[in-house]
Amino acid sequence: MVDEIKFDPELKAAIEEGSAHTKMILDAIQSFKDPDERAMALKRALLEFDYSDNIGNTLELNEASEQITIPRSNSGGSIRLKIYRPDSHDRKLPCVYNIHGGGMIVGSIDNNEAQLSSLSETLGAIIIDVDYRLAPENPYPAGVDDCYDGLVWVWNHADDLNIDSSRIGLFGESAGGGLAAATALKARDSGGPEILFQALIAPMLDDRNNTPSSHMCSGLWPSWPREMNVLGWRALLGNRVGMNNVSPYAAPARAENLRNLPSAYIEVGGMEVFRDEDILYAKRLMENNVPVELHVYPGTFHTWYAQAPEATVSKRALRNRMEWVQNQLKKK
Repeated sequence: MVDEIKFDPELKAAIEEGSAHTKMILDAIQSFKDPDERAMALKRALLEFDYSDNIGNTLELNEASEQITIPRSNSGGSIRLKIYRPDSHDRKLPCVYNIHGGGMIVGSIDNNEAQLSSLSETLGAIIIDVDYRLAPENPYPAGVDDCYDGLVWVWNHADDLNIDSSRIGLFGESAGGGLAAATALKARDSGGPEILFQALIAPMLDDRNNTPSSHMCSGLWPSWPREMNVLGWRALLGNRVGMNNVSPYAAPARAENLRNLPSAYIEVGGMEVFRDEDILYAKRLMENNVPVELHVYPGTFHTWYAQAPEATVSKRALRNRMEWVQNQLKKK
């Protein structure tokens, strides 16, 4: 199936490497028949084969980064936040609140330090990265609750952090994009904090997995095929996955009301499992008078820009998203 798809030719090596990586993971979980055991096996396999973002992993860290812990609002325990600041600043700065990816089951704020340190300098903004609880050990609503609690804490402590509370935006990739969309919904429904924007990079939005792109991207796909996505949702929702009563804070595609949400940037690969659900979400936001900029990159797979950062389409995607975020941060 993969051989029949017209991918961007500059991604050839990344496709071969990604498909081999997918095969190792699918082989590792194929003996598990119970869906919950299979989801846990996927998590172990992803951790074993280092399924982490490799953008910027050769950059020097900014010494201004710091780590803090904050209390959860209801369930006890604490949430880790990492804070990245530009080298020099003498005024209140805008803030990008980042939510990492990892299929709801892997990833942490320790994976993206170099990338976010560089991003802070590029944007002239404070970047705050939230370490939310992961499934299946911590199913819904643990992850989105942590993301929202962290955002509320940042907003309440904006003066102490030297942050302009009127310029706080959300940024998330993959599962992090889905959680960013969910956090925006929860902030709207809870009466705040007010969010300037939501940048959703290939967001994981719909637990139903019933779109054409979801069915197309299966088997030895270069990155995050349907089989993995189904298990990521299973880990998060258990036997509620696909049922009628799934909360929009778990799967934002389920939201009936998309009015009064912050401006959105949505980016997705033209050959990835999330393509159709992301395009539909963008369309629905537009229909509800939410400003949206949508980018669909033909011939690309999930997180291709991380696996082939020198490809022309990767550079274009990274440039487009950074320009949009920079323009948003200039707004008052």
